[in-house]
Amino acid sequence: MKRAVCLIPLFAAMACAESFSGTVVDVMCRGKDLAGHTRDCAITCGKSGYGLVTAEGKFLKFNESGNARTLAALKKLEKEKDLKAKVTGTLDGDVLKVESLEFQ
Repeated sequence: MKRAVCLIPLFAAMACAESFSGTVVDVMCRGKDLAGHTRDCAITCGKSGYGLVTAEGKFLKFNESGNARTLAALKKLEKEKDLKAKVTGTLDGDVLKVESLEFQ
């Protein structure tokens, strides 16, 4: 019976995951020109953390593991500007708990 109890919250969290699209930006530069924001700047300013600016202009700050995923993905990314991405995760207030991130 303990196993079933432990698995229920796991499945509940998975069911709540949503997809969000927008532009990835570091926290320090979120108010600047997003289309002109570069990958190099995002890597340099990454210590401030990352987030996603949606089409509606809402900023969703990433959790710590999301920040680490984003930095690793940015370092491998060949695209220099227009850092659009699809992010899957769950919202906890204004913080997006990132499960996956895919640059487009």
